[in-house]
Amino acid sequence: MRLVLWMGVVYNAAIALMLMFPSTLGAMAALPPIGSDFYRWMLTYFVVLFCATYAWLALSPTISRSLIALAAIGKTGAFLIALLCLLRGDIPLKAFGVSVGDLGFAIYFLYWLRSTAKVPPKA
Repeated sequence: MRLVLWMGVVYNAAIALMLMFPSTLGAMAALPPIGSDFYRWMLTYFVVLFCATYAWLALSPTISRSLIALAAIGKTGAFLIALLCLLRGDIPLKAFGVSVGDLGFAIYFLYWLRSTAKVPPKA
């Protein structure tokens, strides 16, 4: 399984590069042009995937700290991307306002991780 996970790392890193540079690396994979529904559908899919993960965690008897850490990273990243897009003039302030919720969740997730961390025994 670890080998397959490492293969997934390489595969997903390659896809990320293709998405980041669609006119060069993405062209090698014949990705559609920017503005295509493909990108909107993929983005929506990942937001729904996170939504399902939160529901799964909320219903689980034990909350996975690893998944909460991943959620904190995801929410922080979403906020930072929105902030960068705002500063570049790619999105209006009103659109950026939605990402403030992401920041709030990220802060709470990090707070929860810190407050529920096991205190190491004293030496």
